[in-house]
Amino acid sequence: MTSNSNMAAQSDAEKYLSEKVDPVFRPLLQKLIDARPDNVRQFLLAELKKAEESNDTESMKVVKGLIATFGETGSKFHTGGDVKDTKDFAYMTFDECPQFTPKHKSAMAKFTTPEVFAKLKDKKSDKGYSFSNAIQTGCLLPHLGVGCTAGDEDSWEVFKDFYYPVIKAWHGYDAATQTHPTDLDPSKLVFTDDQKAKFNKYVASTRIRAARNISGFSLPCGATDEERAGVETVLKAAFAGLSGDLKGTYYELPNMSNEQRDFLLSKGYLFQIPTARNLLMGAGAARSWPNNRGIFHNDNQTALAWCNEEDHCRIISMDMGGDIPQVFSVFCNLSEALKASATANGTKLMWTPNLGFLGTCPSNLGTGLRASVMIQLKCFNKILEDPSSPLEDKELLEQVCSAFDLQPRGSAGEHSPAKDAKFDVSNKQRLGFSEVQLVQKMIDGVTKVIALEEMLASGSSPADVRAEVAAMRA
Repeated sequence: MTSNSNMAAQSDAEKYLSEKVDPVFRPLLQKLIDARPDNVRQFLLAELKKAEESNDTESMKVVKGLIATFGETGSKFHTGGDVKDTKDFAYMTFDECPQFTPKHKSAMAKFTTPEVFAKLKDKKSDKGYSFSNAIQTGCLLPHLGVGCTAGDEDSWEVFKDFYYPVIKAWHGYDAATQTHPTDLDPSKLVFTDDQKAKFNKYVASTRIRAARNISGFSLPCGATDEERAGVETVLKAAFAGLSGDLKGTYYELPNMSNEQRDFLLSKGYLFQIPTARNLLMGAGAARSWPNNRGIFHNDNQTALAWCNEEDHCRIISMDMGGDIPQVFSVFCNLSEALKASATANGTKLMWTPNLGFLGTCPSNLGTGLRASVMIQLKCFNKILEDPSSPLEDKELLEQVCSAFDLQPRGSAGEHSPAKDAKFDVSNKQRLGFSEVQLVQKMIDGVTKVIALEEMLASGSSPADVRAEVAAMRA
């Protein structure tokens, strides 16, 4: 037995040497012979580093490039040693408070002071998410507006001395003293027949979305492969249990056929792919991509859910036209179905009285709800695209929307042009108002925008519109 064991061990060792060691060290030895360097140790270390980098995944190359760029700020940090590191992502540990450039305009950069850093640098959540983890994405991606993330629900408590000022700056909401309301009763919406007629005339489509996360699992920025798989299991059970108008199909991202992918792309259902400019890449939420990610949509294509993108689940209700109450009703049913599935699996949705529904980014706390319409505004767009329009008039739509707590975007999202004069207009607020309140504010605000569009169509000037907005708000 001993002889056989020794022979097996020797065979395994020889196999390992031939398959794993020889491909690295034989070329290295030849390079050493050819180069005959003065400092053999330094030469070998440099060559080993090159060999390691050549084996990096494309994602890791992007991450290392971002880290190297941030290193030019003079900030002191190190990588390696974080148990969440993978072959496609490296977490940074800051040795001192990061140094920011003028390009770093995020709320994170504003509130990561030496005092806050000293207080939180050694703290970790119960699942091991650190303050360095929380601020990494905003350091690497200076264009982000918020610039920080949470790795699990405990992060929101452990790092509240940092998060709460960020929340106050972003939402105008004091998480230390205020309570967030929740209301998912679509019957409370006020939407008259006249409003419905106007919306159907101007609105091409309606979409309502929000993030939902499962308690007990780390959020995507801090999740292990096992946790990510566990989240997908819970969500699959939820999707499989949907019936009636919500019954549909779940598509696993790694196993998607070309036909399925083309169909989902043509419908605009696929979520964002990790790039060097989005939060997914900078925060570690794209590790092990695309494993345990997927997309669900119902047979009627009015309900959509994303699994393990920026949050555990992003639920979306959508339909053509402007029937807001109907779209909100589907959204509420989908949200309640996820809640029921989580309960059936012995857990619950992440939620607290002061922050509402918890998620990865502070911008999506509270309701996390974005209710939007794709609306055609030819007169506003004509002013915007007219080269002779003064800057103030080019900003007219943005000024009008801001007055009613709305946010306009181009047809393809923020900072994009309005194709065929169609703008994406949504509620700006997320936290401190219930779902019903925010959808109602969107209805009321868009009703006013349509009235102002018709003013312009009848010959009113931008100055007339501003005066009317002031009267509406009086």
